[in-house]
Amino acid sequence: MVKSTATEVPSPVQNEKLLLFLLAVVQFTHILDFMIIMPLGKQFMQLFDISPQQFSWIVSVYAGSAFLIGFPSAMFIDRFDRKKALMLVYAGFTIGTLACALSGSYYLFLAARATTGAFGGVLSALVLSIIGDTIPLKRRARAMGVVMTAFSAASVVGVPAGLYLAAEFSWRMPFFVVAGIAAVFTGLILFFIPPLRRHLDSGKVQRNPLQVMGNIFRDSNQRMALLFTVVLMLGHFTIIPFIAPYMQLNVGFSDYEVTYIYAVGGTLTIFLLPLFGRLADRFGRAKVFTFSSLAALVSIFAITNLDTASIAIALCVTSSFFVVASGRSVPATTMVTAVVQPESRGSFMSVRTSINQAAMGTASFVAGLIITEQGDESLGNYEVVGYIAMLMSLLAIFLAWKLKAVDEE
Repeated sequence: MVKSTATEVPSPVQNEKLLLFLLAVVQFTHILDFMIIMPLGKQFMQLFDISPQQFSWIVSVYAGSAFLIGFPSAMFIDRFDRKKALMLVYAGFTIGTLACALSGSYYLFLAARATTGAFGGVLSALVLSIIGDTIPLKRRARAMGVVMTAFSAASVVGVPAGLYLAAEFSWRMPFFVVAGIAAVFTGLILFFIPPLRRHLDSGKVQRNPLQVMGNIFRDSNQRMALLFTVVLMLGHFTIIPFIAPYMQLNVGFSDYEVTYIYAVGGTLTIFLLPLFGRLADRFGRAKVFTFSSLAALVSIFAITNLDTASIAIALCVTSSFFVVASGRSVPATTMVTAVVQPESRGSFMSVRTSINQAAMGTASFVAGLIITEQGDESLGNYEVVGYIAMLMSLLAIFLAWKLKAVDEE
C-alpha cells in the first residue's frame, strides 16, 4: 500500500465519543436485524417449510435490495447534511423492520426483508461516511474499531437475546424489539448529533448524477477499492450464513446452545476490535490486515472441515474466526474510506455498500447452491465453500497493498 500523505484535520464535532456511541448503536440495530436471521435458519426452514436454498434467499434478498438502491442513492447523497440523511434513512429502516415482524408468509417476509435491506444498505454507507468525515485518518482505524464493536455487541448481546425472545414468545418478537430501539435512537440522533456539513463546505460536491458515477469508476484507486470489497466479502460471507445450521445439524448444538457461538465469539471481539484499530493506526493498516487475514485462513479451514462431537472444540474454532475475520475488517474498512475526498465520500461509500451487498448476496447464494442436505439431515460440501473463502482471502491480501490513501484537505 502506498504511504498516505493525508494531513491531520480537526474534528467537526466536539464530542466524538458521543457521536461514535450513537453511530455504534445505529450499526448495532442494523447488524442485529441482519444477523438474527442466520441462527434462526433452522426455525425458518421449518416454519415456512422451505429448503436450504430457499432460506438462502431470505439472506440474499436483503443484500440484493441494498445493492439495487445503492447506486441511485449514490447520485444524490452527498448533496445533503449527513445528519438529516441519517435520520431519514434510519426511520425507513425502522419501518422495514416492523414490517418483518408483521409478515405472515414466506413471500411477505421476503418483501419486508427487501424493504429493510434497501434502507440498511444506505444506512451503513452513511455511518462510514460520517466516520470518514469527522475522524482524521491517522486515528480513524481506532474509531472504526469502536463503531465496529456493534457487530460484536449484536453477537454477544443482541443475537442471544433475540433467540431467547423468539424461543419464549415468537419469531416476531426480536424484530419488534429492534424496531423499537431504532425508533428511540432516531430521536436521540435529532437532539445529540450536530449538523454534519463538512463535505458541503468545500463547495466541490458534484451535482450531476452521471458525473458522480463517472468520477468513481474513472478513478483506478476507487475501482481497486471496490474490487477489494468484493473479494474480501467472498472470502468472508460464503461460510457465515451456514455456521449456525452446520453446528446444529453436523456437530450437535441444540437451538439454545447455538447462542454460545455468538456469545463467546462476540465477547472476545468486543474487547479485541478496538485493539485491531489501535494496531492498524500504529503499525499500518495493510500490515494488520495481512496478518489477520492469514490467521483467518486457519480458522476458515477449521470451521468448514470440523468433525467433532465436542462443543468446546467447536466454540474455540468459531470464536477464533469471529476474532480474526472481524479484526481484519477494521483496517480494511478504514483503508476503503481513505481512497476518496470528503465531498465525494458519501457517493463512493454508497456504491461500495451496494457492491458489498451484491457480493454478500452472491456469496450466500453460491454457498446455498454448493451445500447439500444429506440423508441424515446434516449438511454436506461445507468444506468446498471454505476452500473458496480461503482463496478469496489470499487475493484480498494482494489487493490491500494496491490501495492508496488520498490527501484530505
